[in-house]
Amino acid sequence: MSSVATPVVQDNSYLTLHYRIGAPDGADIVNTFEGTPATMQLGGGQMAPTLEQAMLGMRVGERCRVELAPEQAFGPRNPDLLQRVSMKTLQENSNFGEEYSVGDLVEFNAPSGGRYAGILRELGDGWALFDFNHPLAGQPIVFEVQIIGIL
Repeated sequence: MSSVATPVVQDNSYLTLHYRIGAPDGADIVNTFEGTPATMQLGGGQMAPTLEQAMLGMRVGERCRVELAPEQAFGPRNPDLLQRVSMKTLQENSNFGEEYSVGDLVEFNAPSGGRYAGILRELGDGWALFDFNHPLAGQPIVFEVQIIGIL
């Protein structure tokens, strides 16, 4: 008989898993349980650090459910991330010629060459108000995960 230790999830594990992020009322935000499992490497920035922490020590086949307060999940809402942008800046740094409506997620070009996104909250005369907070900031969430494989 072989005495191979059963692997456990560690800080840099490469995982195959099913997971669900949901609102406290039960609504799904992300759910892979009904479809294709996800693959990810812990520490790679694909998931919030607190969600990764919840998986540490789990074994293949284990499932867990964690309720997280906003501070543990995607952080509190930051009022400084509500920003008024001139229509000129919007046109210069987003998809040229695009028409936007309140509620749209708009991507901008960052000065560093990257991209960032905000939700359009208001349109005014020559300006637009964007919320650059994570869409789940300020909200409690439920995180469920089942480990399928650990490499």
